[in-house]
Amino acid sequence: MEQRLANCWNMTLNEKQFIETALLSDLRVDGRQPFDFRRLVIKFGREDGSSEVQLGQTHVMGFVTAELVQPYKDRPNEGSLAIFTEFSPMADPSFEVGRPGESAVELGRMIDRGLRESRAIDTESLCVLAGKLVWSVRIDIHILDNGGNLVDAANIAALAALKTFRRPECSLAGEDGQELTVHPPEVKEPLSLIIHHLPIAVTFAFFTADNIVIIDPSHYEEAVMKGRMTVTINTNGDICAIQKGGGVGIMHSVVMQCLRIASVKATDITSRINKAVESYEVERNLRKIKRHPTTALDGTKSHLKSAKDKS
Repeated sequence: MEQRLANCWNMTLNEKQFIETALLSDLRVDGRQPFDFRRLVIKFGREDGSSEVQLGQTHVMGFVTAELVQPYKDRPNEGSLAIFTEFSPMADPSFEVGRPGESAVELGRMIDRGLRESRAIDTESLCVLAGKLVWSVRIDIHILDNGGNLVDAANIAALAALKTFRRPECSLAGEDGQELTVHPPEVKEPLSLIIHHLPIAVTFAFFTADNIVIIDPSHYEEAVMKGRMTVTINTNGDICAIQKGGGVGIMHSVVMQCLRIASVKATDITSRINKAVESYEVERNLRKIKRHPTTALDGTKSHLKSAKDKS
């Protein structure tokens, strides 16, 4: 993003010099090591397909919905995936209300590129009636608090929401097999998406011409960084996308170092997402269990007791 998201933080020259001087000694203002992520918290709403991610002071929410639409003419057997981002002024005073700005558009494109080009989502499984009806999946990303590194936080929120989303079950009937029935969840269990892998975005920030590099920059560090690079990679080590911003050049050895670090971080983040999803699934299944009211159980117990006394 050419326009830095942290430009609203009016830092003094001394503050900027302090951050850069500390980085020369492998120190960061928040106490982290150069390649440490901030604390990551993943939560889910009661509805399928909603997630909430906190990465340090960065707070992002993700929502996934789907609707039946006509497929694209060049892909009659595939569904579609679209990502929309909303930057609220509540998250950062530099964000404006109304039409998405350049930063919001680029953020959505970076997440979309990692998902689409790596074919992480099986879009063919979203086809209901070839050439006529497919599921169009929409991911809405809401930025609630900009504490830096929005790309990684938004990417995790999108993946977590996709993992817990379920679309309604459909069936075709009629003499010509063209009569569509969309079953409510009470009739047939909704279907989860087929996700082949999780493309994890890992962002690096660069300072000065010496290629000083850190991971997961905060909003203070974004205000003084000279460049950045986001690597989207999965647990298999497959590079799904790479995007570099800023004018500073990066040596080949530094790029290779970043790729190795990103692979390790992607494995860790994938594990955290899967564990959070497993906990959500347990809670979801418990909510589906039909429990008898306490009064009914008490009445059954007293009936059995009276029958026993008579005998």
